[in-house]
Amino acid sequence: MGTAGRETAVDEIRDARAARDELQAALAALDVRLPSLGLDLVSLASPHLSPLVDLGRCRPDVARRLASILRGAATR
Repeated sequence: MGTAGRETAVDEIRDARAARDELQAALAALDVRLPSLGLDLVSLASPHLSPLVDLGRCRPDVARRLASILRGAATR
């Protein structure tokens, strides 16, 4: 990978981190915490994939709260 390719990859990782942080802040404002929210390590290591935000795992009550918030937003 040339210098331009590395710079593009770094920019994509920065963008994925920013997206993760935006989502984390938005969820926190709604009192929802996804403890495993992060970046997908496989996509970070792959030269063929764009970095992915991994929503991770959460307890059932958190999943239900998130579903309720999304349903409420969908009806607006």
